[in-house]
Amino acid sequence: MNITAGDIKELREQTGVGMMDCKKALTEAAGNLEKALDILRQKGLAMAAKKASREASEGLIGSYIHMGKIGVLVEVNCETDFVAKTDDYKDLVKDISMHIAASNPSYVKREDVPADVIEKEKAIYASQTENKPPQVVEKIIEGKLEKFYADTCLMDQIFVKDPDGRKTIKDVIVEKVAKLGENILIKRFVRYQLGEKVS
Repeated sequence: MNITAGDIKELREQTGVGMMDCKKALTEAAGNLEKALDILRQKGLAMAAKKASREASEGLIGSYIHMGKIGVLVEVNCETDFVAKTDDYKDLVKDISMHIAASNPSYVKREDVPADVIEKEKAIYASQTENKPPQVVEKIIEGKLEKFYADTCLMDQIFVKDPDGRKTIKDVIVEKVAKLGENILIKRFVRYQLGEKVS
């Protein structure tokens, strides 16, 4: 197995992870770039899970205005103002602001969706599954609920700037946690659209 500097550089460009971590992942994956990417993502998930309980009260409030018609404010928290001042972190906040403008989520995460909204969605899905066995109905409702979360919850949405259309906002956050070494969370956001009715 021959791991070249070019392989390491390519993996680093794709992930933003340090050179040594890229080299270790490529070694572990016997030079296979796809496997190395998976290894780094799993390590990122593990690191993010470890850091998730840490206090995150610093950060930035990001804003984005799209053609004077859509405006977004978002609060993204991290652990220290040192990280909050880095270009990486500022770019993340900007990307999240732009994503919210484009994708119009209703909630930050699925845990924020009120129980009555979930029950209402389940009732609608159940009414669409006449004459099907209960276990099939349950699976259909489960699948449609996952689609509902992917449409309405920011963390479950596919990141608008991901060229492959596979990476969620949660994946983007996990990657930044792995790279910056701090807990990062999206606290809240508000999105305004010109002419929308205010309830």
